[in-house]
Amino acid sequence: MAFITFVTPYKPIICGIADYADFITRESPRGGWDVLSFNLDNYGVRLSNDWGPFTEPVQYSIPSREDYSASSILEGLAPDEDQVLWFQHDFGIWRNDAKFVGMLRDLDLTKVGTLHTLHFQSCETPYGLRRHEYSFLRSLLPHMDAITVFSDGVYNAVTQAFPQYSDRVQVLRHGIHTCPEVASMARQDAKERMHEYLMDDSGLDEVSKDNLRKGSVLTDPDTIVIGGAGFVTVSKGVEPLFHALDVLQQMLPETKIASVYVGSLRVPDHSVDSRCVAELRTRGDSAGKFFLETYLPGDMLPVIFRALDVHFYWPSDCTQSGIVAHALGAGATIACRDMEGVGETIKTAGGLTSRDLGKLTAGIRELVLNPGLRNEISRRAFRYAEEFSWKDQALKHFELAEQLLRSKRLQRLPAGPPLAVAG
Repeated sequence: MAFITFVTPYKPIICGIADYADFITRESPRGGWDVLSFNLDNYGVRLSNDWGPFTEPVQYSIPSREDYSASSILEGLAPDEDQVLWFQHDFGIWRNDAKFVGMLRDLDLTKVGTLHTLHFQSCETPYGLRRHEYSFLRSLLPHMDAITVFSDGVYNAVTQAFPQYSDRVQVLRHGIHTCPEVASMARQDAKERMHEYLMDDSGLDEVSKDNLRKGSVLTDPDTIVIGGAGFVTVSKGVEPLFHALDVLQQMLPETKIASVYVGSLRVPDHSVDSRCVAELRTRGDSAGKFFLETYLPGDMLPVIFRALDVHFYWPSDCTQSGIVAHALGAGATIACRDMEGVGETIKTAGGLTSRDLGKLTAGIRELVLNPGLRNEISRRAFRYAEEFSWKDQALKHFELAEQLLRSKRLQRLPAGPPLAVAG
């Protein structure tokens, strides 16, 4: 069986791809994988506070995001005859495209890359890729045995741009968390559990707690709650949530609606995102708008998505979303911007999407008025989560790795004797 070495950021590094790698390896067969990650002192981001000694086979031996090479990869490997190197790639991890491609060229092993941040709706090239992505792929593809992408949109963009390498491009969709115990909860039960957590265990400031209590936001069964959760960045588009609330309240003046966003900065000293949070503080806790600045642990993420009557997501730049993966597995009713891979995912999962904020808001109005439709979208979300669970997606990693190794073994077989030709 194939042995996969995942080359990737990994916990306790706090980033979406480190989380992705953790979720894949949790569901991978024991003894069939290890991880090669970056030196924790040099990676340059905040580390999780709740990590301890690991039992996972992981080495933090890649010097840094700027300092890496084929030799630094080989030094960290435990050689295996059926080894496949599986790189997680975005442009923030491997910061020098030419250096990354040169490293791959010098590694004489089976190599796969999951490309997390490719676009297919850009106007910069005829294919929908951005210009730097096109240039990167042109140099990368000759040195990879396969790349995996998350969406049909990206697959079509890459194969149209590089038809000669179409057999090296595979769609392997983003894994989804399945939380059947949360997805089966009554929504009001989830709201009350979320309220209890925010009041007792979240570390939320007292003013925000008082405002939640006074507004009965999560305890009043007649209040429709629209919102989101997760780390706050400018690109997550939290501000449109509050704008949508204003429009919905004008459309439905007799309905009590509240908007709630629960989250915190991923990088505390990020100047642009810090300004975004400061602006959200001024908007929150007024006229039904609640910005609750606190970190949500992993076990509470599915609860809040189940608690929300509508999970609203309007990013300004997004290819995939780990938050959406949590929301789908919690059976959330998702209303999302139709953008890139995240839009494709929500449409496939039967959620509400639109490229126009006004039209999406009008669609949410129908969800507010039709609880049966909200529940149907919730059921569709969980069915999608079951189809593309992390367990199933991890299995597909090993199926692809084995397929690549089998192909290489066939190529190495000696040619048979020439056929005799009858005279």
